[in-house]
Amino acid sequence: MPGIVLIGTQWGDEGKGKATDLIGTKVDYVARFNGGNNAGHTVVVGDKKYALHLLPSGIISPTATPVIGNGVVVDPAVLLQEIANLEEGGVDCSKLLVSDSAHIIAPYHRELDKVTERFLGKHKIGTTGRGIGPTYADKINRVGIRVHDLYNPSHLHDKVEASLHQKNQMLVKLYNRRPVDIDKTTDYLLEMGEKLRPYVANTQVILNKALDEGKTVLFEGAQATMLDVDHGTYPYVTSSNPTAGGACTGTGVGPTKINRVIGVGKAYITRVGEGPFPTELFDESGTWLREQGHEYGVTTGRPRRCGWFDAVVQRYATQVNGLTDFVLTKLDVLTGLKSIPICVAYDVENADGTHTRYDDMPTDQDVFSRAKPIYEEMPGWTEDISNCHTFDELPANTQAYVKRLEELSGCRISAIGTGAARDHIISVHNLLGED
Repeated sequence: MPGIVLIGTQWGDEGKGKATDLIGTKVDYVARFNGGNNAGHTVVVGDKKYALHLLPSGIISPTATPVIGNGVVVDPAVLLQEIANLEEGGVDCSKLLVSDSAHIIAPYHRELDKVTERFLGKHKIGTTGRGIGPTYADKINRVGIRVHDLYNPSHLHDKVEASLHQKNQMLVKLYNRRPVDIDKTTDYLLEMGEKLRPYVANTQVILNKALDEGKTVLFEGAQATMLDVDHGTYPYVTSSNPTAGGACTGTGVGPTKINRVIGVGKAYITRVGEGPFPTELFDESGTWLREQGHEYGVTTGRPRRCGWFDAVVQRYATQVNGLTDFVLTKLDVLTGLKSIPICVAYDVENADGTHTRYDDMPTDQDVFSRAKPIYEEMPGWTEDISNCHTFDELPANTQAYVKRLEELSGCRISAIGTGAARDHIISVHNLLGED
């Protein structure tokens, strides 16, 4: 059985939770491999809606073991509260496994995130203020705190002291804030560690053994391709690798054990926070997409910036991730439009006044920030597609739109989301690669 990576192909919020939940009923493990509680998945089961931030979407599946991998940064208080909320709703979280090598978000990480973002002023990145970036920075600077550190009090105290040595200087002298108390912080983390203890495990060994035994593991990415710290619209990105390669570094599973890479993208496109967005709409069309698609952040509640489907972005995601399948979501949102634009390339004005056409993603972010979309128009449809269960049941214009997106994206479309409910999806090809 395969190792399957599932990632977002745009700027996030593509509906990965629904796709993961769909596949999660057929897999043994669902492993989250990057990000923190700056992510948000919404999963609808019957009349219940679950908003997930740290937990893998597979937590909803009764057959899959949910895993938080070493590449995730974990805020213990947020995770424990999320577990409590789900259990109150009747969801069993007892099988959850948390990597003992995952890095911990401490209260001072959240404090630094907020004050530095405010300090940047007009140059702000648009972070969620949840301490994600500072925690990854500590990881790279080798002063981070990992889950297994929570079970050695003297060792933990030394690590907290080392981490705060410079940070307290910054908080006091640069940001005019009070220093963080080392002893109180250590006591808090020790308390959180005891509460997390039932879930902590060497997940790298568990996942590798599972794959060696022929079990199926779904690797679930948070955020999305265009927010990747290496391959996204830097610096307006997240602090981790949401692309397919992050599944290996974020779980300790080698690339030869990955069989399929599934990308998820909307039938239009959105992003939150700062940064360039070539197809962004500032008129009534953007407002219409936002309201029809209920485009407000699961984690922050912020209204999302909306635009037409960008095939340049999708082709880039296909290439960077090595996609084998593409799940197209929220196709139903476009119902009622007379005509639907698709961005097929960019036009960029050069310094000398000449213009250059880009069919592929520009690597220079200054160029990308000046990119203007080149559109082609497709006829829309008015029919309700939420009750369509096969591709052939879709209206002719809807089929034509999907086929054009598939052609432009360079990857087969294997599933199509036609509504918010769990069963509002059309399977075109088997996502487990069995057809």
